[in-house]
Amino acid sequence: GPTRKMPLTASAMDFFQLFVPDNVLKNMVVQTNMYAKKYQERFGSDDAWIDVTLTEMKAFLGYMISTSIHHCESVLSIWSSGFYSNKSIALIMTQSRFEKILKYFHIVAFRSSQTTHGLYKIQPFLDSLQNGFDSAFRPSQAQVLHEPLIDEDPIFIATCTERELRKRKKRKFSLWVRQCSSTGFICQIYVHLKEGSGADGLDALKNKPQLHSMVAKSLCQNAAGKNYIIFTGPSITSLNLFEEFEKQGIYCCGLLSARKSDCTGLPPSMLNNPETPQSRGQYRIRMKGNMSLICWYNKGHFRFLTNAYSPVQQGVIIKRKSGEIPCPLAVEAFAAHLSYICKYDDKYSKYFISHKPNKTWQQVFWFAISIAINNAYILYKMSEAYHVTRYSRAQFGERLVKELLGLEDTSPSH
Repeated sequence: GPTRKMPLTASAMDFFQLFVPDNVLKNMVVQTNMYAKKYQERFGSDDAWIDVTLTEMKAFLGYMISTSIHHCESVLSIWSSGFYSNKSIALIMTQSRFEKILKYFHIVAFRSSQTTHGLYKIQPFLDSLQNGFDSAFRPSQAQVLHEPLIDEDPIFIATCTERELRKRKKRKFSLWVRQCSSTGFICQIYVHLKEGSGADGLDALKNKPQLHSMVAKSLCQNAAGKNYIIFTGPSITSLNLFEEFEKQGIYCCGLLSARKSDCTGLPPSMLNNPETPQSRGQYRIRMKGNMSLICWYNKGHFRFLTNAYSPVQQGVIIKRKSGEIPCPLAVEAFAAHLSYICKYDDKYSKYFISHKPNKTWQQVFWFAISIAINNAYILYKMSEAYHVTRYSRAQFGERLVKELLGLEDTSPSH
């Protein structure tokens, strides 16, 4: 849970600023102004531009975040006279001023000579965000590695042309997270860039174990020695990776797939389906040291690799129609923790910022901001402030937008 006690009067802004404090926003102001100056030196002066201030930067973020609640087709719809217009917030800043800030917005204005990483324009922000996640929250023992569902508003998708949809699907990166499965709090973000079609590019490694092994190691680099139990999907699950993690004091439970998983070192007899028909709930086990390979039958064969649970411990899967189905405890635990993450995706994925810029670093930035707001809401729900105001996720988002725009004071209404 949370590492610090927030006051009863804590506002949405207070929780958000656990991850995006004023010093980070001030840096955005400085870098944006530096980039605007550099841009104009190169391409000619822009008489309409004046340096952005901290108040304007907060309002700029507020406008962008408002698209996560109302899912406007474009952030500029706020100033339109159409369905997505929002007169209550449109008066804070003119559309032309907003577009100027959007044009010059930067987190790192200059590339240093030592920089080779493709995310250099956003890496300082991601590092700062990670520090905020680490210092504000202590995760439970059970955690999940996965790619979060980044939802699109279905009404908006229905209005897109096929060409627009094809363009939108071509993200040049994959986003992975390590997530506390008890609360849904995202503890760590890892962004893998598609840096070309070479041996290290995302396309070349998409279905290969080395990419997913690299992702898992990056996400768990701060988890060593804490006896965490990490749940993984088929693309990450492998005997070599689990054995490597065990040496670091990290335990695992993963679903195996003969098609998607790296099955190196696993007995082929357990990867092939038996010829004799099986009844639901039956399972076979093979062990090597602490590692267990479980083949469990329930209208199909499911295979699990784990060193976190004893294979002889019994569990049960409860189905509404067929009642209880016996299974090893590892299978029950896996199903419970992944179903929680599915609920998280259903609840929070629709609150990702709708704005879709062309630049990859900006896409990553808005995804990261969306995750920070979801994390802030999770901390809010675990705080005493929640018992005073009881905002839903949408109300929390609206409150945050108004506070960023300076439309309300930050004390809660009683």
